[in-house]
Amino acid sequence: MPSNPFSRFRVVSYAEGCSFLLLLIFGSLLSRISDIDLVMPLGVLHAVLFIALVVAIVDVRGRLDWDVRTTTLALVAAVLPTGPFFFHHARREELRTAEQAVTGASAA
Repeated sequence: MPSNPFSRFRVVSYAEGCSFLLLLIFGSLLSRISDIDLVMPLGVLHAVLFIALVVAIVDVRGRLDWDVRTTTLALVAAVLPTGPFFFHHARREELRTAEQAVTGASAA
């Protein structure tokens, strides 16, 4: 796991979004059309990543001074199947600048 909070947010956001899609597509679909039941293991993985994403959002919120609206959008996006991807894309420049500032400060 990256030590940079912005890199951590990026990684967890991507992983949580992917786990949600895997849960919806493979977990739900395979359990309905076959005897393969992946809902429980994928559900647990998704739950852990969701909690990690909420913690990462709170951490990044404090570091970037996000207002209540931005924080609420981030949390709502975490609940939607492709929301983390869209939220991260919308805030890409802000997160990239903050990530580079932390990386540059630690390298100096």
